[in-house]
Amino acid sequence: MYFTGLIIALSTFFIIGLFHPIVIKSEYYFGARCWPVFAVLGVVFVAVSVVLESVVLSSISGVVGASCFWSIGELFAQRKRVERGWFPKREPRQKKS
Repeated sequence: MYFTGLIIALSTFFIIGLFHPIVIKSEYYFGARCWPVFAVLGVVFVAVSVVLESVVLSSISGVVGASCFWSIGELFAQRKRVERGWFPKREPRQKKS
């Protein structure tokens, strides 16, 4: 039996599930201005997926890269969800006197 498809499917499910809270926390702590980090990571992971010979590792790397690119749009969507009050807004810290 070959488990390649199952491994890729489960990895994809896990990666997408992992990126959901990453986007929420990134927007909370850094705002949407951290999108270049996701862009650079996306390019790196997609480039790595092209040179890997293993089908499973190449697929997983490609999924991580695509998830990074997708997260850029989700950062800005998350900002709108925060403005609507669906998620908490981070208040600036007040300086102690």
